[in-house]
Order: sequence, then C-alpha cells, then structure tokens
Amino acid sequence: MIDRTELKDEAIHETVRDAYAARVKGGNCCGPAGGDEPVANPGRHRDSAIRMGYSSEDLESVPEGANLGLGCGAPLAVAQVMPGETVLDLGSGAGFDAFIASREVGPEGRVIGIDMTPEMIEQAGRNAESTGVSNVEFRQGYIEQLPVDDETVDVMISNCVINLSPDKPAVFREAFRVLRPGGRIAVSDIVLTDPLPKSIEDNIAAYVGCIAGAPLLDEYLGHIRQAGFVDIGVV
Repeated sequence: MIDRTELKDEAIHETVRDAYAARVKGGNCCGPAGGDEPVANPGRHRDSAIRMGYSSEDLESVPEGANLGLGCGAPLAVAQVMPGETVLDLGSGAGFDAFIASREVGPEGRVIGIDMTPEMIEQAGRNAESTGVSNVEFRQGYIEQLPVDDETVDVMISNCVINLSPDKPAVFREAFRVLRPGGRIAVSDIVLTDPLPKSIEDNIAAYVGCIAGAPLLDEYLGHIRQAGFVDIGVV
C-alpha cells in the first residue's frame, strides 16, 4: 500500500492523472467495476447519470464516449446556465458536462473544459470534432492553476473532481479569480460527515477512488468562504 502522506502534490497529481488516463483506455480508476462486468459499460453509465439528475435529453445530446461514468452528481441541474454565458468545467474529462452545457449556452455562449490528463483532453477533442460542436474548447491544465484569464467566466461547474486536488483552497481561489463579479459555481463532490479511519485516509488508492481526498463538509464549505464566495448553499 502506498502511503499518501509520503507523496508531494505533484506525485499525487501524477498518480491521479495515470489512473484517469487508464479510464480513457477502458481501465478502471475509481473502485471495482463489479465482478466480471466490463468497466466501459454505456448502459450502466446512462442509468447512473439518470439517477444523479440528468435527463434522457441530456444524455442523447452528448457524443458517444463522453460519458465515462466518473461523476457523482449533476451540477448543471442547479447551475441555471443561461444562453450566451461562458461556462468553465473543472476536471472536464471526456467532456460530458461540457457538452451538455454547450447546448444550454447556445451558439452565442462558450464552454471551456479544463483537465490535467492529456488522454482526457484528446478524447474530449475527438468527441467535439465528431459532432461538430464549435462552442466548446478543452485546455490541459491544473485546476489549482487555471489557464483562464481573470473575470472571464459566468458559471463554474465541477463534477466529483475537487476532492482529488491536493490543494483545495487553491482551487476555490482560482475559481473566484476567473469568475466575473456576480458569477457563480455549482459543484457536485464527495464530502465527509465524519473523519475517515487513518488507514483509509493515508491510502493513495482510496484517494484516487474519490474517498481519501474527500474533506469534511464544514472544511469544504470553509474553503469556499475563504476564497470570497457568499450565498453558499448545500443542495
């Protein structure tokens, strides 16, 4: 077992990046697939997305291969994205939420997806090209150091990604920096109501599986407040 406490931030980034690169190739990154069932299972991913709050129309609108089953909620269901807005998706993966947002912002709007995994950026780009979606772009980068200009974004979304960051306060500081005054964030993520046992908290495999990196709810909300956000709610 690899002890997460012995790894520096870049080593954690690299471990997470390698695991999610494997997911693009059909491997597993976030826990057991379940017996002999293949990890790449579009039917299972679709059923899971419906349970999390996506509509059939949402799922039919995204390119094949965009839904890798990596989310833990439906941030766009509460983001109230409007036509013409600019949306930023942190940890955009193969583009699932970004493509849904592209339909909501319309031709006058824009969606930017950020992901640190080259294989995810490449897959998202292929998905965009295959469907001719022109109001979405994908940029490789860290969510702690966003390759986005100040005050250029109306809405930021993220789906089960920030828990994987080794520096969560930096993520929310960056989100605040790139949002226009009056901008908003909608995040689906894993948080804790009680501390984890140390054996799990220090396990890098549990970290990659979106468990060990999950903070306590009060701590998570504290990071958001400290970044400067107001009117914070849990849905």
